[in-house]
Amino acid sequence: MARLAALLMTLSLGAIAAGEPEFALSIENHKFTPDRIEVPAGKKVKLLVENKDATPEEFESSALKIEKVIPGKSKATIFIGPLKPGEYKFVGEFNEKTAKGVIVAK
Repeated sequence: MARLAALLMTLSLGAIAAGEPEFALSIENHKFTPDRIEVPAGKKVKLLVENKDATPEEFESSALKIEKVIPGKSKATIFIGPLKPGEYKFVGEFNEKTAKGVIVAK
């Protein structure tokens, strides 16, 4: 039984280590930082989005088919991909004039 538990623990740690690449994105003063993120093409990736503003913002990308409201002073995780090489624009729908960005898959 102890060997089985050790094997399961090893397999779980391997799965964690082999997880998706992570990229941090923040929203502050109704702007995304960074406003350009390069990700590997052909791989699923994880965006860790922190909204530092007091007001909510909606991460929206028609190219990625994603809409996610991120409440003020909170964090969200968004999975994207795998993506073909190219550029994928996104906006903060509640502040489209200032909250803009692009994900570049290479």
